[in-house]
Amino acid sequence: MSTTLVFDHKKYARLLTKALPVKSETEAEYDRLLEQTQHLMERDEAELSPEESRLLDLLTELIERYEDEHYPMGNPQPHEMLQFLMEQRGLRQRDLWHLFGSRGVASEVIHGKRAISKAQAKKLAAFFHVTADLFI
Repeated sequence: MSTTLVFDHKKYARLLTKALPVKSETEAEYDRLLEQTQHLMERDEAELSPEESRLLDLLTELIERYEDEHYPMGNPQPHEMLQFLMEQRGLRQRDLWHLFGSRGVASEVIHGKRAISKAQAKKLAAFFHVTADLFI
């Protein structure tokens, strides 16, 4: 026997009235949306009603739009992406020497003094389990 939760439009309307989700124009509105989202995310996902889940999706989308507009990330340079991945995994230059064939080449690539070749990008992608496009 499967249990399917029914979406209650009236309950969702009450949640919307209480939350007042809007496209954030100010930092204060953005902070308010973050607070509401955090409150929902503190609960176990299985405990959220279908209406609360939908509200969480809406709030998350509004927050992402604000962040994309006001805090653009831009595209990092290939060596910056490499540095980031190394930092996230606690790696040092010597941990990547085998991918570049020498210490000198590894150092130059990591510090942005030498471009990453397509062959190196493929090796790095396989090593980090990401797409090679990050390094090209």
